[in-house]
Amino acid sequence: MLWARKLIYRLYRVVTSVHHHGRRRLTRAGLAVGAGFFVSMMLGLDISGSLAYQAFTLLFTLLTVSFVGVGFFRARFHAERRLPRFGTVGQPVFYRVAVRNDTPRVQAGLLLLENIEDPRPGFEEFVALQLAEEKRMRSFSVVRKRLRWNFDLARVKEASIPSLQPGETADVSLELTPVRRGHVRFLGVTVARPDPFGLVKSFARLALPQTLLVLPKRYPLPPIALPGTMKYQQGGVAMASSVGESEEFVSLREYRPGDPLRHIHWRTWARVGKPVVKEFQDEFFVRHALILDTFIDHPSSDAFEEAVSIAASFACTIQTQESLLDLLFVGPEAYCFTSGRGLAHTEQMLEILAAVRVCRARGFDALEQLVLKHAGLVSGCICVFLAWDTRRQDLIQKLKILGLPLLVLVVTEPGGPALDPGPLRDQPEGFRVLECGKVAEGLARL
Repeated sequence: MLWARKLIYRLYRVVTSVHHHGRRRLTRAGLAVGAGFFVSMMLGLDISGSLAYQAFTLLFTLLTVSFVGVGFFRARFHAERRLPRFGTVGQPVFYRVAVRNDTPRVQAGLLLLENIEDPRPGFEEFVALQLAEEKRMRSFSVVRKRLRWNFDLARVKEASIPSLQPGETADVSLELTPVRRGHVRFLGVTVARPDPFGLVKSFARLALPQTLLVLPKRYPLPPIALPGTMKYQQGGVAMASSVGESEEFVSLREYRPGDPLRHIHWRTWARVGKPVVKEFQDEFFVRHALILDTFIDHPSSDAFEEAVSIAASFACTIQTQESLLDLLFVGPEAYCFTSGRGLAHTEQMLEILAAVRVCRARGFDALEQLVLKHAGLVSGCICVFLAWDTRRQDLIQKLKILGLPLLVLVVTEPGGPALDPGPLRDQPEGFRVLECGKVAEGLARL
């Protein structure tokens, strides 16, 4: 029921907010004292049978004095963050923040914390995740665990700031570990100072908005013979990512009867006094389609993240093989991005993959139409699928009829049933099943 889901969502927001702010505000000693406070409060309810109420009184006094002291921290600081351009999921990113003391007093014992945009889902996304998990697991406990932990964008360790004289600036090194791909949006930094008891931190917050793009995880691929051979491309490389007709310019030559008038080079004709036309050349090169499946019920699926990582791994590998790569996927619209041989760089393809999301507004028909429309231009297809149902097998059968070499990779959840190659039964080397958690091993066997 809707009211029950709203209640659960509000409880989720409250619990995660208390957890987050409690860990930021309290030191380790403060967390220990807070835990002791609640334990002694429960045990001290029976005053006549327990002395725990005395510990409760002491701990309550310590926490109260520490929290009151938070309001007396009035220091002023200036900060400047120097971020790298990219990060990668699971790989630590080290960067520096310059902090300047703008007060007339020496500031010592300071800590630096990052303020990152709230990663928690909105109500609609929360409900969608609930429904997907209930459908898959029929267990609400799994939903709670996933919602509590899986939405962190990145984790940043707090760092110590050396003592600062008035007007002095110090460089502080921070370590950030990206948890998910996409944009990590920094709202600012917090300069914290523990109270004299070392229990509670006082905060001085500084607005410092900035963004770090986290690229998908990539797996090493062995030297593999990708499907397909050189194929004629009308208009050459310049035409590969454009719409309409185009041709690759080679040189100028004298006019011959039958040459189209649109090829005449008028300025040269005016200079030499006789007709001169532009000569063009057709090109043959390898061009692969990398088809990424974005259709899955679970909006935060591990299988989908693995599929994006696999696509990113092929994007990096194919760039070194002097061929073109067309990335095909469906989001709010049907997309086709071409890279290689001067059209785009690996970083641009990875940036696109960093922003890919599960498609819930459209059906698999949109991807099928996009692939079949594009099939006449490519030398071969690499398909990264999230399921191996009738719809996907039908698409592979159509591509096979068109004579395209295929490499099909199906990403499955751990412990799933064995899959039959279906239309690729006569080409078992072109069909691989990659299980989440064992993707690296599966790709190494290609």
